[in-house]
Amino acid sequence: MLRVFDPRAQLTPVQSAKCLQNNKDSRILWTKEDQLLTSGFDMMCSREVRLWDSRKLSSSISSASLGTSSGILIPLFDHDTGLLLLAGIGDTGIDCFEISSSEPFLSQVSHCLTDASTRGVAMVPKLALDVLSCEVMRVFQLTDSCVVPVSYQVPRKHSGQEFHEDLYPDTTGSTPAMSAEEWWKGGNKQVEKVNLHPDKRPRPPTKQTAGKKDMVSAESNQDQPRSCSTSSSSLSTPSSSSAAVSRSPSSTSGLSSGFVPSPSPSQSTKTIQSLLGPSSKFRHIQGVVMHRDTHITNIRNINLTTPGECDGFCVNRQRVAVPLAISGGQIAVFERSDPGRLPETAFPTIQNSVNVADFSWDPFDTHRLAVAGDDAKIRVWRVPEGGLKETIAEPELILQGHTEKIYSIKFHPLASGVLVSSSYDFTVRLWNLESGDQVKLLTGHEDQVFCMAWSPDGKLLATVCKDGKVRIYDPRKSPAPVQEGPGPEGHRGARVVWVCDGKFLLVSGFDSRSERGLYLYSADSLSSGPIACTCLNVSPSTLIPFYDPDTSVAFLTGKGDTRVYIYELVPEEPYFIECSSFNAPEPHKGLVFLPKTECNVRDVEIAVGLMLTKTTIEPVAFRVPRVKKEFFQDDVYVDTAVWWEPALTASAWLSGSNGQHRKISLKPKDMTPVSEAPKEAPVRKYLPSSVYLEEKTDEQKKEELLSAMVAKLGNLDDPLPQESFEGVDEDEWAKYLIQIVVMGAQVVGRAFARALQREYAASQAAARARGRTGQQSAAASSISGMSLQEAQQILNLSTLSPEELQKNYDHLFKVNDKSMGGSFYLQSKVVRAKERLEEELNIQTQEQKQQSQQDAETK
Repeated sequence: MLRVFDPRAQLTPVQSAKCLQNNKDSRILWTKEDQLLTSGFDMMCSREVRLWDSRKLSSSISSASLGTSSGILIPLFDHDTGLLLLAGIGDTGIDCFEISSSEPFLSQVSHCLTDASTRGVAMVPKLALDVLSCEVMRVFQLTDSCVVPVSYQVPRKHSGQEFHEDLYPDTTGSTPAMSAEEWWKGGNKQVEKVNLHPDKRPRPPTKQTAGKKDMVSAESNQDQPRSCSTSSSSLSTPSSSSAAVSRSPSSTSGLSSGFVPSPSPSQSTKTIQSLLGPSSKFRHIQGVVMHRDTHITNIRNINLTTPGECDGFCVNRQRVAVPLAISGGQIAVFERSDPGRLPETAFPTIQNSVNVADFSWDPFDTHRLAVAGDDAKIRVWRVPEGGLKETIAEPELILQGHTEKIYSIKFHPLASGVLVSSSYDFTVRLWNLESGDQVKLLTGHEDQVFCMAWSPDGKLLATVCKDGKVRIYDPRKSPAPVQEGPGPEGHRGARVVWVCDGKFLLVSGFDSRSERGLYLYSADSLSSGPIACTCLNVSPSTLIPFYDPDTSVAFLTGKGDTRVYIYELVPEEPYFIECSSFNAPEPHKGLVFLPKTECNVRDVEIAVGLMLTKTTIEPVAFRVPRVKKEFFQDDVYVDTAVWWEPALTASAWLSGSNGQHRKISLKPKDMTPVSEAPKEAPVRKYLPSSVYLEEKTDEQKKEELLSAMVAKLGNLDDPLPQESFEGVDEDEWAKYLIQIVVMGAQVVGRAFARALQREYAASQAAARARGRTGQQSAAASSISGMSLQEAQQILNLSTLSPEELQKNYDHLFKVNDKSMGGSFYLQSKVVRAKERLEEELNIQTQEQKQQSQQDAETK
């Protein structure tokens, strides 16, 4: 049953009807005017939403089915924006709809994917929104273990700097309009509306002016709020007893005043930012799979079972190496300059003779590929200029020394010809490719070495091991580690990379519950453990990190994943700033990134990677949305290192020399830095559309549209171009005029019925002096669907005469022919206008006859 009560007037419902088709749980709320919205289930147990008129509950106004699921839909309605949020219990998404009076009455605006199942949702009051960031709604999602904020923002050009009045009409304040006693006596005062402008909104009372009750409440809130950990974006500090604030991927970076009591909005923002940490300019980064023309497709027999320590495939600026599931450890090499579909016939490969454990391109020689095999040997291959034209089976160099299977190799980032490898014999060895000899042997590992990483300056080597330790070596000085600290508790795999100019180590691994997480270590104090960590989700594959030193952004994904996690890393709290993640359409087998010079700075690409699937290699561009894309974004693109040129030789580095890469600018010569862009004039503020629609009648809106479009051809007081036969060709003007009138009619399409009623009423008033002619004219408008005024505008007639009507009709019908650039639609408008005016001429003729008869009878 659906019931509506007036509790002050009577105890029984004023409206009651059996409306809901299923006895499962339902929800109800008021939307706008006298309308109610219910969410429940239909007779087929499908979730549905219905709209009702509270004055007539016998049948619903509209309904929409939203699929089968057992969880009840929780509706939330924002009266200021007219948006409806629907979150299902147990769902991992929140849908946003706009309610309209026509079918379908629900129009989806957005769909927000969440990391955990929903147990409940609640809407945050308007006064708590970050209005300067164009945040129009925020809801809190309750999950099994935490509360996650989800923010809805409208992208605007000057977001974060200006208050956009058209987004924020005056909203209901927090001061009651009356007391309970006044309401029981029949009072119906409304809560006073408040302005959301940061400088105009009412300030909360201070401790000196607040009452005793308010003072107690303020004192009880002096402690810092404690947050719950979440599997999607929680940040925790092991050395601290309380967790840092967690945020969802779509949450805002700051809150405005009203969320935390404070003397002023600026102080409130500073206080909240101290809790949430700095915001990231990359938080809205977008991952886009590039056009199919850039893909390499129809790759057959890809080896999808490479060890977890291997990235799955490797790339450089010119070519891609992919292991194949063919006996003999074959490796396919594809030229990036020649994308497209591969032929069905066999193609030349590298015959490695044993299964591939790991492989890597020489960063300073795009033709040299080092491959580690199951036989404890490292083979160095040289790919000829132009790519593989035939199968090669003889390596350029073979490195021997390990006694067990090799599972990881890395080239030195600065010195040419220096390679490091790790093996199941628990040793790490350094090789000089110039001489082909082993030059260093590093010890101290008690189990399998998961990963190795060179420091940015090439002096130190970091390792993460299955024995639960993270180690740092200075390989030129000592075979033993110079630092050692506790690593991830899980033993399923881990990766390590240097971040923040080599001051920190980022380790991705597993905790004791097999949950994937990120751990940040200070490179100066490994023994104290991680200074910050964040848990992501449960998945069997190890997260493989790629770090961009220019932007300090880390991209993380695992083999078989569809999601790429993106974080900006900062050297102070909160350390991890989560950005928008990228979701691939299908699980990928690997994601490897290209040099920074491959990024298109005109599209604000900060990273470009290649994604390996079952049969394809697809480029993925990660872009930062910017408004002034015609300028070079010098705040994003700092000078980048020329790491494809060696700074040292192998012998020089081994002898103790150090060096660094030179840097170059990525700015094209024809682009101006955005920091030097001219200042724009302030944008004129417009009234909200709701105010415009309330104040303007349908005829006024139509007249304004016509005036605005005609004004493009000249001042309304000036002669029109076709009158002096200057500027616009007469035929072109005729087409343009009809399009103006038709467009004006479409603007008021929904209000045509009301306009027709007014015209009919006016015609009736005039009918007293003209007999039945006014009624006949209004009836003709109703039948034809076109008013007399509109028909005259289409045929460009100021006065009605059969000669002018036929003349203008012939001309306009001809120039709007499809063969002359017109359309059947515009021709149909011309025909209907002619029919309407001919009917009007007939009515006037009948009126003249009747008037003549009356005059004759009078005489």
